[in-house]
Amino acid sequence: MEHGGTDDVQTTVRNTPQPQPPEEQQQQQPAQPLPRPSQEDEQDEELRRLLVPDVRDLPLSPPSAVDTNFVSYFVPDFMKQGHDQYVYRHANGLCVIGLASTHIAFKDSGGITAVDFNVGKSDRSSFKVTGKRKKNAQFFEPNSALCKVVTKDASYIVRCSVKGSLLEVNDRLMKQPELLNTVAHREGYIAIVMPKPADWLKVKESLLSLEEYKRLREML
Repeated sequence: MEHGGTDDVQTTVRNTPQPQPPEEQQQQQPAQPLPRPSQEDEQDEELRRLLVPDVRDLPLSPPSAVDTNFVSYFVPDFMKQGHDQYVYRHANGLCVIGLASTHIAFKDSGGITAVDFNVGKSDRSSFKVTGKRKKNAQFFEPNSALCKVVTKDASYIVRCSVKGSLLEVNDRLMKQPELLNTVAHREGYIAIVMPKPADWLKVKESLLSLEEYKRLREML
């Protein structure tokens, strides 16, 4: 019996397909399409964008409680030159009254050294309002005096600036008048007043917004 030569064996080996490495097999396989996000996933992503702000849109410093909860108004030169006051109005109608940073008292050497609520015919610090109906609240006109702030060289009357019921004065200032020199826009407020809605609409027309006040005092 005759057998084929070596050339036949080599021809057979060359014609036999050789197994490919796993990497080559993976390269030849068609790419599988990525799964499309479901409608629920798209809704979750949209909700996340609404609830979680982009850090690039955040301010360098967080807003203060005043900026968040109140709308700021200002009364420049109220009854006298340089008597600038602020009115911070809350959504519930309450108005916080205080000295604006440009008030003339802050320009005196040493700043404010004393606060006296005994002005007019009564001591404002003795007013005590009770209950939800705010019993015993005193009704004040815009020009009604709230207190007197004293500096080394002069004294200045701080007035209500809005028409409404006086709910409280910041009697803490009697022991800590320095609060006016450092945090007049927060802990150094003068009083809290509740105007009637109709009275507020009238007085609002005479007040300046924060931007208008800054523009007037060249603070922009």
